[in-house]
Amino acid sequence: MASTRVITLVVASALFMENLDGTVIATSLPAIALDLQVDPIILKLAFTAYLVALAIFIPISGWCADRFGALTVFRAAIGVFILSSIGCAMADSLTTLVTARFAQGMGGAMMVPVGRLIILRVVTKAELLNAMAWLTIPALVAPVIGPPLGGFITTYIDWTWIFWLNVPIGIVGIVIASFVIPQIRADHSPPLDIWGFLMSGFGLSSLIFGFTLVGRDLLPEWTVFAMIAGGGALVALYVVHARRAAHPILDLSLLRVATFRMSVGAGFLFRIGIGAIPFLLPLMLQLAFGLSPFASGMLTFAAAAGALTMKFTAAPILRRFGFRHVLVVNTLISAGLLGAIALFTTQTPHLVIVAVLLAGGFFRSLQFTSLNALAYSDIEPDRMSRATSFAAAAQQLSLSLGVAFAAMVLEASQAIRGSQDLVTADFAAGFAAVALLSSLPFLLFLRLAPDAGAEVSGHRPPVRSD
Repeated sequence: MASTRVITLVVASALFMENLDGTVIATSLPAIALDLQVDPIILKLAFTAYLVALAIFIPISGWCADRFGALTVFRAAIGVFILSSIGCAMADSLTTLVTARFAQGMGGAMMVPVGRLIILRVVTKAELLNAMAWLTIPALVAPVIGPPLGGFITTYIDWTWIFWLNVPIGIVGIVIASFVIPQIRADHSPPLDIWGFLMSGFGLSSLIFGFTLVGRDLLPEWTVFAMIAGGGALVALYVVHARRAAHPILDLSLLRVATFRMSVGAGFLFRIGIGAIPFLLPLMLQLAFGLSPFASGMLTFAAAAGALTMKFTAAPILRRFGFRHVLVVNTLISAGLLGAIALFTTQTPHLVIVAVLLAGGFFRSLQFTSLNALAYSDIEPDRMSRATSFAAAAQQLSLSLGVAFAAMVLEASQAIRGSQDLVTADFAAGFAAVALLSSLPFLLFLRLAPDAGAEVSGHRPPVRSD
């Protein structure tokens, strides 16, 4: 079997493709809206369709890997992602684009969590923190090159080519994975919780799409509120079902593990705020500040560059201070830097914008690395597949809610002003709102034990002498 580092980097190629796609499309939103003749804000559907598909299908990714083998599912997921990317490139309407993006999400739902499960199955807990850092380095390179690359393609070629990029990357990933990744599967695979899958899938998708469509007049108002109410009812029914089912699709008993519960619960709230950035920032720079897609991309890549820099320092920071101190302090720093974007104007020097985005990317990446490592620090090996599915579904759900929340703030600001044009004040309100939301989890992180996740972080709190 190939070394764990080689396997980690191969899995990271899938993360690279997914992150490249996400950052490239964010820069191209205004151009896509113009070409498809739709309101730029309504393209939040292209974001949320992808994230909703992730939230629906991620819960069965662990079961599929256990049942059919991790390598088989991993390669098939990349294939689905490639085909749906071609569908996105050929889209000629909002409906076809949203449909193709949903199909992309189905591929991503299997590709990324199954890849992460492969890593968790081949590394020891002592190696977990370094493995997670290595796993995300190539994925962080994609957001660095994605915005300027997407901006260049959109400005000087055509936005459809941003999706064609996935084809060669995905093919190379399938070929290499076939040689280096072991065929990992569980000795015994429990039956699929079909009713749980249907309740959670339809419930989450109805909730998210309902909130996304509020105030857009795409559907009758009663239909939108019926979607929200029906989605909420199905989610509530799933909670009841999960307590009785022998093998629920989302194992709520994992929340009894304190470190997992804190990572998923407080991390969910933090990610709602952060999930709005890829949607808000390119729109602000292009629609309010008048920058070209290429110029916008050359600024927004700074956040990813800061995130990449952090990966080389995450392990020693956590070893020195531990999860509790890092998460409490870093939550406030990250939220503060996010709020600073609300102060940007057309007169703000680009050097200042780059500096703020660079610092924000650094501290947000430290937060994500800490949350991801903390989540699995006390999970037993035989529950890893269920834990990865649960955590990944929660992450994608929070990011999709972040896009919906940011869009609602923009629309509310427009309504207050009585204008449909997007101006700097609208985006200032949006960034201020998501910054406030992202700051709230620090109150929850204060409840973490000083030695929480010590086996993973390597931090040992000083022993108090009475």
